[in-house]
This record gives sequence, C-alpha cells and structure tokens, in this order.
Amino acid sequence: MTATPHLFQAQVPKIADVRVVIVGPKVFAIRIDSDLLDWRADYSALTYTPMTLPADVERALIAHLDHFGLASGSFDLCITPDGDLRWLELNPNGQWGWLEAETGLPLTQAFADLLEQGATP
Repeated sequence: MTATPHLFQAQVPKIADVRVVIVGPKVFAIRIDSDLLDWRADYSALTYTPMTLPADVERALIAHLDHFGLASGSFDLCITPDGDLRWLELNPNGQWGWLEAETGLPLTQAFADLLEQGATP
C-alpha cells in the first residue's frame, strides 16, 4: 500500500486574491484580480493593484509573524463577494519578486533594509 499526503481546503467564494508581503515593519498588500480559482495557474491573466489593508488585519498579520518569531512572510488572503478578507495561508519564504516588477513597490529595498538593520524584537 502506498500513501500520498494531501491538503484539502474548503473553497471560499471570492472576487479577488491578496498577497501581503511583510518585511520587518513594512507591509505591502497587492490585490490580484483574475477569473481563476488559483491565480498561480496563469500569471499572464492577472491584474495587480497595491492596496491598503484595514488596520486590524495588518496588526493581526504582524502579530502572527511575531508569534512565530518571523521577520518576514507572504500571506495569501482572498476577498469575498461581501468584501471581507479571508486568510488562506502564510508562506514564511513566499515569492515576491514578480510583484515588485508588476507594481513598482520597493520590496527588494525593504529586504535590503531588513538585512542591514536587522529585525527589531
């Protein structure tokens, strides 16, 4: 008998996805619009828009990183048809490079600053 690990998630109705990259004290949120269930299936079909998170959501995501002793992380959220944000996952080493190219957000500089200055407890 062979076994293969699986991860199953409930499908959350959504109108858009959000990738939030937190680098030390800096928070970058990018709305990702597409008609895809999983936006990673076709990067050419995506539209990117920098956005501001509600303050309580931003605080919760920073607290999540702090709880695990992480200086940075990439969160995946989605926006429901009612406009609510739903947390999907945290990628402690999530990809972000293409987001800088698509949005002009200074992610590389934020990581360079973090490496130069160090994380503050």
